[in-house]
Amino acid sequence: QKKKLLEELGESKLPYLTPADADFHHLQKTKYSKLIFKKSDTVPEELHQIVQEGFLTLRKHNCFFQDLVRIKGKDFFTPVSRILIGNPGCTYKYLNTRLFTVPWPTEGCEIKYCSPQIYDACKALIKLNDYLHIEAVKSLQGQNLLDTEDIKDPTVIGREQSAATLLVEKGSFSKDQSSCYVPEDDYTSLNNRTSYNLTLLNYMDPLQIPYLKQEPYFGMGNMAVSWHHDENLVERSTVAVYSYSCEGSSTEETSDWNLKGRDPAVWHVGLKVAWDIETPGLAIPLHQGDFYLMLDDLNMTHQHCVLAGFSPRFSSTHRVADCSRGTLEYIFGQCELALQNLQTDSDSTTVSLKSLETAVVKQVEEIHNEVEFEWLRQFWFQGKRYLKCTDWWLKPMAKLEEFWRKMEIMTSLVLQEVRKKEQTEEQRSETISCLLLVLTERQRLRNEWTAR
Repeated sequence: QKKKLLEELGESKLPYLTPADADFHHLQKTKYSKLIFKKSDTVPEELHQIVQEGFLTLRKHNCFFQDLVRIKGKDFFTPVSRILIGNPGCTYKYLNTRLFTVPWPTEGCEIKYCSPQIYDACKALIKLNDYLHIEAVKSLQGQNLLDTEDIKDPTVIGREQSAATLLVEKGSFSKDQSSCYVPEDDYTSLNNRTSYNLTLLNYMDPLQIPYLKQEPYFGMGNMAVSWHHDENLVERSTVAVYSYSCEGSSTEETSDWNLKGRDPAVWHVGLKVAWDIETPGLAIPLHQGDFYLMLDDLNMTHQHCVLAGFSPRFSSTHRVADCSRGTLEYIFGQCELALQNLQTDSDSTTVSLKSLETAVVKQVEEIHNEVEFEWLRQFWFQGKRYLKCTDWWLKPMAKLEEFWRKMEIMTSLVLQEVRKKEQTEEQRSETISCLLLVLTERQRLRNEWTAR
């Protein structure tokens, strides 16, 4: 699609608008209405302070890392350095790389941080998370009200007030945000689409990166992050992004910028309608403490990019990650399912398989692959970088390795069984055919991971 679009454009560039253009607000309202942008002065000063201190703490402790991601079979280091912070046991996968959360402080979960400062930084981010959750609920509700213009009767208002109280009780945000009233039947849907379970933090100093890609469609200049849709999210969930650019003299020098287009010294978020050359794009400046929300299906219908300024910048990008296959609880459940087919005899020294049914063998071997390639190799591939923040993942990983060792034994047992004379030729052939597919895939992936 990208190639086709660039061929269609040839040497010309598509138009885009910034807030300095007369038609900007009309375009935003009509074509980008699900983008909500908030200036820093709308955020409590105390929250700015603890979050920005948290960013600098994590940077000081070298907790930001470039990810090695895989695109079209090739590995690339991201120009942006990242760290994932969120619910304990959660992971987030993008571009074939799984990131593991540094857990933020969670009631009932024992987390040992490497320093009190890292604990404070994670605590600040959960407070920001709560704040952005409520802002997203209010924005979604505001859009619904605009769409339906319901006439409220007293019984509905009473129901909404109880739901709003629920929201305030669930989060640690201030009471002055509780003016958003949500009908109880909408509460679950709103909550599911705005209850961020993690944040992907980004850091980049453009002056330390020798080469940045140029934005190809509009001529917007240097890109820190190319055009994309965020992946691995719950459908129609909101993405919230808090921006902190360490503005200094380099930014001030171009404050009288009056040429057409965006000020190259200032960081911007770029938006466009996906694969569309009729609608002009947007480039919105991001100053210290600004935040924006991408509501509902905006992330699916539109693409966004990040345009680099001159100064270093942090951002905290809060997401409702689709964790259906990405939590420890899930993968431990899969292991337990697989190990149901392993029988330890009464003397506890010999093991055997309960069933050699093809479907059972196939399921076990597929889980074996999932544990090895989606979890163990993904985790250790990142090195021991998480240990700079906490050793929280070491115990669950040791447990997963133990499960994996048992599954290796189970593979050997299947191979032993198919060699036995009691097996009919038909049974043997069926088991081998099924096993061969999974083992071939395992060998291919082991070679690929060794190369990575």
